[in-house]
Amino acid sequence: MLDLLMQRAGASLDDLLAFAAIPSVSAQATHAPDMQRAADWLSGRLRQAGLEVVEQWPTAGHPAVYAEWLHAPGAPTILIYGHYDVQPPDPLDRWHSPPFTPTVREGRVYGRGVSDDKGPLLIAVQVADAYLSAAGRLPVNVKFLFEGEEEVGSAHLPALIRERRARLTADFVLSADGGMWSAETPSLTVRARGLTALEFTVRGPAKDLHSGRHGGSLHNPLHAAAALVASLHGPDGRVAVEGFYDGVQDRSGADRAAVQALPFTDEAYLEQTGAPAPHGEAGYSTLERQWDRPSLDLNGLWGGYTGEGSKTVLPSEAHAKLTVRLVPGQEPGPTGDRIEAHLRRHTPPGVTLEVRRSDHGARAYALPADHPGYRVARAVLEAEYGRAPVDVGMGGSVPVLETFKEDLGLDTVFFSFAVGDEDIHAPNEFFRVPRLYEGQRAWAHYFAALAALDRP
Repeated sequence: MLDLLMQRAGASLDDLLAFAAIPSVSAQATHAPDMQRAADWLSGRLRQAGLEVVEQWPTAGHPAVYAEWLHAPGAPTILIYGHYDVQPPDPLDRWHSPPFTPTVREGRVYGRGVSDDKGPLLIAVQVADAYLSAAGRLPVNVKFLFEGEEEVGSAHLPALIRERRARLTADFVLSADGGMWSAETPSLTVRARGLTALEFTVRGPAKDLHSGRHGGSLHNPLHAAAALVASLHGPDGRVAVEGFYDGVQDRSGADRAAVQALPFTDEAYLEQTGAPAPHGEAGYSTLERQWDRPSLDLNGLWGGYTGEGSKTVLPSEAHAKLTVRLVPGQEPGPTGDRIEAHLRRHTPPGVTLEVRRSDHGARAYALPADHPGYRVARAVLEAEYGRAPVDVGMGGSVPVLETFKEDLGLDTVFFSFAVGDEDIHAPNEFFRVPRLYEGQRAWAHYFAALAALDRP
């Protein structure tokens, strides 16, 4: 079976080039036909792989693609998760090659979605194909669930999962989404921060006004919005919202020492990001700030005139978007309540405030250390890379983790071969071609090793 994967190496890469050429941007309505085209392409690829049940499940947004093979009696059943939607490619002028013309350069595939999540997703499909072609069967039972709305918050997935709960029963979820910490160090993501979001609008005069005639006599909404944003943090980097840290606890001394022992330096991180210095909550390392401490970030601040040249305007409105990354002990709703209350308390006279809350969020997630799927993943990665993987956190959030846990009772094991430095969500996103083949070998061994486990 591994020989067959090697023989298909060129075809596997062609798969990725074809899939990534479809501009499946879930956030933009103009790409709705492309979203359907991507779902159709993926459905066809699953049928080509030999999955006998392949369905598209409609949602109020974009469809999910489901497939199954369930002919390994007594073996575990895994639910393989991924997503076929991608982020918008903007800004287009920063790309070195067109984002939806996937291009191979120096051992990398460049294109929107190649790392997040089309390359990693395809690995699982290609391995199932190789098993079914070479042996006519899989060592374990598999169910695939690939959604089309991960990049817009998976808003319709919880309802779909509850509706299809009986079809989605499994022993655990194996996620093709996510990624390893670095290309040099094999890793397993064992925890992820949660998420909540909100945006606000500050309004002043009923219309834009001449800043010469009215400046200094009315409160400028942009000034007020900037002051509100500045009030959210103290000079020590801590979030200044009352009650924000209620329930948040430091990880154990051993856990903190394990993070400190990872092969990471601020100098290398700054070189990677291009930032001049690290910044954040005092008393914690960069990795602890990313993985184990909550954060509140301004994602956008706008209003007034932003075009070329000068326009002497006192704007009538200013707007801001905020996201919060949560850790254990924090809940999305109450945390959002505290931030909204803070903004209202600090709104200055002369302007009004409107707050719009996100209609979805996610708690932080941690995989149990004794989970059998995790133990198999550790053994497989050690065999593939010749050294034991390190356990790492995820600074980002995967809302579906909570949905799988709450609605299906399933834990999620991350098993993606993307790497965190592959410029996902940014211009020139790429996926390392060797990782395609490393991932195929690892997924093939994972299926076999899981089937060999003694079941309780």
